[in-house]
Amino acid sequence: RFLYCAMGFFSNVLGKNSGEHFLALDIGTEIVKALVFRIESGRGVVVGVGWVRQKMGNMQSGAVSDIAGVIDSCREAILLAEEQAKIKKVRKSIIGIAGELVKGTTTTVHYERVNPEVKIGLSELRMIVEKVQEKAYERIHKQLAWETNQSEIDVKLINAAVVDVRIDGYRVTNPLNFQGRDVSMSIFNAYAPMIHLGAIESIASELHLDLINIAAEPYAVARSVEVEDMLDFSAIFIDIGGGTTDIAVVRNGGLEGTKMFALGGRAFTKRLAQESGMTFEEAEKLKINYSLGKLDAEATTALHDFFREDCRVWQGGIELSLAEFSDTDLLPTKIFLCGGGSGLPGIREAPLSEEWSNNLPFAKTPQVSFLQPHDIVRMSDATGVLSNPQDITPMGLANLALHLADEEKSLAGMLRRAMDTVQR
Repeated sequence: RFLYCAMGFFSNVLGKNSGEHFLALDIGTEIVKALVFRIESGRGVVVGVGWVRQKMGNMQSGAVSDIAGVIDSCREAILLAEEQAKIKKVRKSIIGIAGELVKGTTTTVHYERVNPEVKIGLSELRMIVEKVQEKAYERIHKQLAWETNQSEIDVKLINAAVVDVRIDGYRVTNPLNFQGRDVSMSIFNAYAPMIHLGAIESIASELHLDLINIAAEPYAVARSVEVEDMLDFSAIFIDIGGGTTDIAVVRNGGLEGTKMFALGGRAFTKRLAQESGMTFEEAEKLKINYSLGKLDAEATTALHDFFREDCRVWQGGIELSLAEFSDTDLLPTKIFLCGGGSGLPGIREAPLSEEWSNNLPFAKTPQVSFLQPHDIVRMSDATGVLSNPQDITPMGLANLALHLADEEKSLAGMLRRAMDTVQR
């Protein structure tokens, strides 16, 4: 079953309400992060921040497992953000979604036109989009059915972005009114199972939020960075959260795909607690102090050795995920890390290891850096609270709001409207 969300509404809301407050909500396995931001002259300004730690059992591997518990955590985080922003109630929200069953992939369709001398019109473009989306849906649905052993699983398209359009081999930004015989179109689509989306919608409803958009978090992170020449920009984004690691691969300015696997910072803490006899809270505090370099040399060495095998397992998950992107080309050598789990020393060291370079097809040794809040385009922090890589995902969600507002007037917005008409 095809299920498409009307994302154009989001753009309309933002475009007509410059200066109004919005909410970006990152419901993490470990921490709920709420940002209150407003739109000022096409830029986002964060005016309120709320961080609340989740209770054990609220989330499992990035997905909601206790709706009531998550609602309580979200409500507390939102109240903290609203208090700092000095507003009574923010309604319009964009919420992130993660988890192993959230799938993102770029699909390409090559179409040979019968009358190459006729200019491409909107109806023909809509037909090409439909072919791309049908192919993408079949691909994702088959993969999810295999992973879940449920052939009738319902999924919904939550994000879409144009990656590449070519006519007779020439790249164009807008195919309308062009002539030519061979049209190829590549569109990135992110899908999520209805069961996960239903949980997010229930949370939004209970919190009395106007849920404007649900976004795949690696999609939001990958779109949060821009360079001067995006057509030459290629990179790997790795977001290590509490319950999952999210990966996004960008080639030549286009998002090729996303992968997520269920291993994040909480797994490291759990094993430390089990092996040491500490409570989870004590182990988490010790892990954080280790990551911040606050322990003495002896304790630092001991924890480094303790986490070595865990980091090797995590690295194996990254290698398996990235291997799926290297079938036809070398992997990008720019690697950006973010998320609360990225601070663990063993995580930082993995992309620089000789083993990493040998096991994956890089043209040269990868260059690893951490995303920081100031790297997020068109977003600024008026609170002074956002200061490290764990703040990237909620800022990326807020930034995505700005992108969606711009896209309403662009090819991407036009294609989205075309996609909204495709129903099966």
